[in-house]
Amino acid sequence: MDHAYQLAELTPERVPDVVALCRVALDLPDDAAEAEAIVSRLRHSGPLPGSAGDRRTTGWVALFGPDVVGVVLGSTGYGDTAVGHVDLIAVHPDHRRHGVGRALLARVESALAGFGVGAVALVGNAPVYAWPGIDVRYTPAVCLAEASGYERQNVAAHGHPDLTPGSLALSSTTPAEARLAEAGVAVRRAVAADVPGLVEFAQEHFGPGWGAEISGSAGIHFAVRDGGVLGFACWGSSRPSYFGPMGTAEAARGLGVGGVLLRRCLQEQHAAGLTSAQIGWVGPVPFYSVNSGARIERVFFLYRRQL
Repeated sequence: MDHAYQLAELTPERVPDVVALCRVALDLPDDAAEAEAIVSRLRHSGPLPGSAGDRRTTGWVALFGPDVVGVVLGSTGYGDTAVGHVDLIAVHPDHRRHGVGRALLARVESALAGFGVGAVALVGNAPVYAWPGIDVRYTPAVCLAEASGYERQNVAAHGHPDLTPGSLALSSTTPAEARLAEAGVAVRRAVAADVPGLVEFAQEHFGPGWGAEISGSAGIHFAVRDGGVLGFACWGSSRPSYFGPMGTAEAARGLGVGGVLLRRCLQEQHAAGLTSAQIGWVGPVPFYSVNSGARIERVFFLYRRQL
């Protein structure tokens, strides 16, 4: 890194400058628009409601004089505390190719090693994450990862339903809900008292990490029959535009519960002012395509390396 730059630990008073930086450095409009929510979410440390895991975080900025021109955020894994995660790395376009990104990456690796991790992943640290990995359109970040010895482990994709009026995603669920009611299935929006039961359902059927995402969601819709939960869907846990997670009990699949819950959430996101949504780690793709018209528009490379 050029001598004109200095690294410093990210302190609370520098967070507004980091948000302003991300609005410029995150080249994709969907990301830039949610810069404040992304930074706020990724700085979360400690336990989360609905999760047995803990999270230690570290953050560093690059300074050019008094100006914040780069940032990196890292954390220890919820699922595997021996693996650290680089949750965000961004450099102002005017300050790239000066070694700033490489210096920030090396600094966060060192900080994570101090937490006892033996490997670092450029992979979303669910349930607190902003991306599954590096969007392939962030070419400088891909180049930085591969030049720094990271190996590509996997590929992930996002589905994007169109939330403009007249789209399939915003089509009425009333006829489908009437058919479900005839089968004894009720669909409703969750209130606070419903959340513990939904967390328990998700953890039983889909794994421990799902509980924290449910607890942190902006909206949750679920289906019940005879007092038992059949399925749920959430939005706004990781980012305002994110849909998910969702899940339907195996015994209830084929009833049409999932499609109703999906569209109810998407309609609520539209009502909150969003014109598009992102379905993280989208799958099964045919389900989301048929029920919401979602198209795969974001592809991510997932990297990892041993320290």
